[in-house]
Amino acid sequence: MILDIGLPLALAFIMFSLGLGLHFADFGRVLRLPKPALTGIVAQLVLLPLVAYALIAAWGFAGGMAFGIMLLAFSPGGVTSNMLTKLAGGTVALSITLTAVVSLLSVLTLPVLVAWAAVHFMGEAAPEISVVKVGVAMFLITALPVFIGLLIRRYASGFASAIERGCEIVALILFVLIVAAAIASNWALLTESFARLGPFLIVLNLVLLAVGIGLARLMGIAGRDGLAIAVEMGVQNATVGITIANIVGASTGLSEFAVPSAVYGICMYLVNIPALLVLRRVFAQGGLR
Repeated sequence: MILDIGLPLALAFIMFSLGLGLHFADFGRVLRLPKPALTGIVAQLVLLPLVAYALIAAWGFAGGMAFGIMLLAFSPGGVTSNMLTKLAGGTVALSITLTAVVSLLSVLTLPVLVAWAAVHFMGEAAPEISVVKVGVAMFLITALPVFIGLLIRRYASGFASAIERGCEIVALILFVLIVAAAIASNWALLTESFARLGPFLIVLNLVLLAVGIGLARLMGIAGRDGLAIAVEMGVQNATVGITIANIVGASTGLSEFAVPSAVYGICMYLVNIPALLVLRRVFAQGGLR
């Protein structure tokens, strides 16, 4: 019951918190600074799933587990990526722009990619997926709350400023509680999967961070902007992954397809915080320029 009802509501509040910190000008940054913004968008929507697909093949995952990993790869970043970008010393404004734009675009991209991945990895065993149903769900629990938060920021900026910090804290607490609830209610399933999934997700996370930095340098995007792109590549919204997996799986509690996202919700902090502290130190010493 907590996951079935609480998870979508928690995700909607998390996305509302994201929208509350946005300005319409954040979307204009794509036009003002096209190279870093478009590089980050293409990296998340195209390169990230390709990297995940390649690693899935190399690791030998198949069926529902491979499908669940791709669900995570299709998910956008979230408020957590903005906080970790700040921790790493990256450009927070670029991170916010990438998170917002990719979150909105995922309303269109994620349903189509999910339907493809189900058939590709599961064949005849794939659940019947309604692209429209997934798209509507994505709109209601991600895009709409972002727009509401954005409009409050635009037309009631004083109120938005007063509640923004509190909403960010509540959003983080909700994320932790949801992941904790998923773990507690499905302990046997997760512990059984962790030995195989944990190392894979750690490697995936580190590879994505490295690819993000490498791509930024290849495109001539140095320093803080490059770090922001790397973080957006390496940090996915596990709550979106779990939510969509449960919608697709049409199950009570934690769907089989949600296990990779639930395990990732633990691994990403263990991997990203130390890695980003190292990157911040390297950047402070003149590296990644």
